[in-house]
Order: sequence, then C-alpha cells, then structure tokens
Amino acid sequence: MIDQLLASMQVVALPLKSKFRGITVREVALLKEIEELLQSFAGCDTVKIKVGENLGEDIVRVARVRALLPKAKLRLDVNGGWSVEQALINLYEIYEEVGPLEYVEQPCATLEELRELKAKLVIDFKITGDEVIRKAKDPFAIDLQGAVDILMLKVAPLGGITRARAIGAHHKLPMVVSSALDSAVGISYGLQLAASLPSLDYACGLATGQLLSADIAELPLKNGELAVHSVSPNVELLAKYAVPVERLTWWKERTKRAFYAGAEREIKARGWNW
Repeated sequence: MIDQLLASMQVVALPLKSKFRGITVREVALLKEIEELLQSFAGCDTVKIKVGENLGEDIVRVARVRALLPKAKLRLDVNGGWSVEQALINLYEIYEEVGPLEYVEQPCATLEELRELKAKLVIDFKITGDEVIRKAKDPFAIDLQGAVDILMLKVAPLGGITRARAIGAHHKLPMVVSSALDSAVGISYGLQLAASLPSLDYACGLATGQLLSADIAELPLKNGELAVHSVSPNVELLAKYAVPVERLTWWKERTKRAFYAGAEREIKARGWNW
C-alpha cells in the first residue's frame, strides 16, 4: 500500500509572493488520491473540498480539482477554522489562484465573525452556515441576517426531516441539503428532505457514501444522481458490521442523553407516538 502511494507521489515547489517565516518557496507533496477519489463521483458537477489547516496545501488541492474538473462548481468547507483576518487573506489567495467559488461553508466559527467577514469582503463570496445552525441551542432563535447567504440543512443534527424543513422555512434563505459520513439509510433521509423542499437552488451534498468501503444497504450513485426512496438496512450486513457491546452501550447512553435534553419535549409537542 505505502509503496503504491509513494510511487504516485509528486512534489512541487511553489514560489511565494514574498518571504514568509524565512522561506520563499513552499514544497507540497501530491498523491494521485484526488484523481482516484473524483472518479468515484462520476457524473457529479459539484465538488466540496475541505480546507483550513494549511493554505499552501489547500490551494494546490483546490487547483488540482479545478484542473481535473474545469467545469465543476467548487465549494470550500472550513468548519469554522479561520479567524476573520485569516478568512480574508486565505479567501483572496485561493480566489487569485483558482477563480470563483460557488460558496464557502462556515469560514469562521461564530455569527458575529461571519457578519464581520461579510462586511469586509470586497469579492462576492457566498457564505453558507452549517455549525452556527446545527450547534445552536435554538436554531429558530438565531439571527442570520448579514452573516449567512445559504442555509445548510442536515437531517440528523437538526432533529429529523420535519424539523430541518421547518428551520429552512423559518429563515427564508436558499438551502442546500447535505450529510456527514452517513450510512445509506441516513443518506436516504437527506434525499427525502431535499425532495420535500419547495425548491433546490444548489446541488445536494449527499454522495458521501462513496467514501465508505462498505455500507449496510445499497444506494448507488448513477451519473451524479441518487434516487429518492426509503432504504432499509440489510440484516446480514447489520450483523457483519455490528460494533462491540461497549460501543453499543455508548450509543444507547448518547441517545438517552439526547432524548432527555430536548427530544422528549419535541416529540410530545408534535404528538408523535411509536
């Protein structure tokens, strides 16, 4: 495995515009992983790229995707990792190297920082809010005005399809439906949410199952599309990939904490029974 990776490695020396921390050239190692990864998403015309840890490497990675898929829409996800000043510098650097982006997801951690960033930007970067919504104590109570252009909806963190849809309707912003590294079952709920929205202004970020080497059900990606339907787990696969008892106990305790932290109140308010 390591020999194959090393055989595909390329190292480039990228000149800096000015001396930075005593260096004038930044060396970056590249593997063919990007090409192989993109081949798993055949037919997709939108790519989200995680950035935020190393600007030089981020630029090379984004530029590589742009070169491989010149017509694709590119999104960046920072997971709230930049300060306002870092975001201003890094976004301009990336823009200068790779051109326009569809949007930047959560460049800074807080609403106050996002609002300050948008006020200072001179290039039109659309900002998508993720953590500021799904980690909010009350996602209905936050004010996104002047901070967020696009709303990220994820079914599980927002409490299900009905509640996620209600949050989207409340904030009256363009929406994009996405997922984390969910199973095919979880992804199917994201698809049902997307299909239930009055409009979809952006491609969904729901093809993350391609990053798994195994799953508990089938939900194939065909020509960049996923079919909307109910998905049930395969019983044999559930048994094959079952976690040890101690991890099952951990998940049960986590579910219990979530239930008593607010889910019980929400269930009663909506009159749900099971």
